[in-house]
Amino acid sequence: MQGLNYDAVGATQVGRPEWTMRPDGFRRLEHTVPLGSDDRWDQTCEAILRWAVKARSGFSIEPAPGESLEVRPGADLTVRAGCGPWSVSEPVRVVEVVATQQRCGFSYGTRTGHPVRGEEAFVVHRRDGRMWLTLRSLTRAGEGRWRWVFPAALVAQRWYRRRYERALLPSRTP
Repeated sequence: MQGLNYDAVGATQVGRPEWTMRPDGFRRLEHTVPLGSDDRWDQTCEAILRWAVKARSGFSIEPAPGESLEVRPGADLTVRAGCGPWSVSEPVRVVEVVATQQRCGFSYGTRTGHPVRGEEAFVVHRRDGRMWLTLRSLTRAGEGRWRWVFPAALVAQRWYRRRYERALLPSRTP
């Protein structure tokens, strides 16, 4: 997909329960956490398909001009992470979206200028009256000056993943 800064586009396979792709050169992570009863399925799907996982984890989400926060394949956005007076802009593109009665979520890929290269996916799924959030990511060092801060980016990524795990819990979902 033109504009992305990596070649394993779609490799997080958001539509599949089993993650089978293992592209060379990427750090690969998959983690699933329980969200509780699926009686909040509709609200949770609506939240995840409007970037709530990222927004409730401390990021600001800025759609491209003419776009909305609703997730759709091909949409370009800028995700901003801030700490005090500093912020990092992360240009991304939605790669894949799934919205079925058993599975909803999306993946986005990094564009030129992002601190890392790769893909991240957020998928809510349900079975037997329960819901889970699965996080999948493929990460490698960014380009240019970002290559030097990759170790710090990995630490930040781990910190944010813990926030993602709590972002859709009942206490956080209106």
